Amino acid sequence: MKYFDRLQTLSLLVLRVVLGIIFLYHGYPKLTHTHGNLQGVFVEHGLPAYFVYVAGILETFGGGLLLLGLFTRVAGLLLATEMCVAIWKVHSLHGIYAVRDYEFPLTLVAACLVLATIGAGLISLDHPIFEGGPRGGGNRGGGKPRAGRGRED
Repeated sequence: MKYFDRLQTLSLLVLRVVLGIIFLYHGYPKLTHTHGNLQGVFVEHGLPAYFVYVAGILETFGGGLLLLGLFTRVAGLLLATEMCVAIWKVHSLHGIYAVRDYEFPLTLVAACLVLATIGAGLISLDHPIFEGGPRGGGNRGGGKPRAGRGRED
């Protein structure tokens, strides 16, 4: 089972790239109006019309951030929250037992929560910037400095 631990870096990269592509694919048309009257659809489901732009910005830029592995935890949390709202307002019209209606956004919620809790992984911009990777700032050990072992500047 230790073999699978070595694949964590690659699996987090694959998860981020796949989610980034999915969110870009669904978010960009909301900003460019290429899928008809999306504002009308949002209003039909009890959401303000301008939420099309909120969703489009979250999905487009959030997907881009996931692809880059930049601010992954924040992007994952925001996208998971957005998908929870989508499940609540749009995909659960037939009740909680109609899983077929909300299984895709629920999967996106779970995947985004994984990235929000675990982070982007080693192959990301987050790693050198926030987690002390090569040539990055922060603590090289990845955690808080131990008592008595402060930085020696």
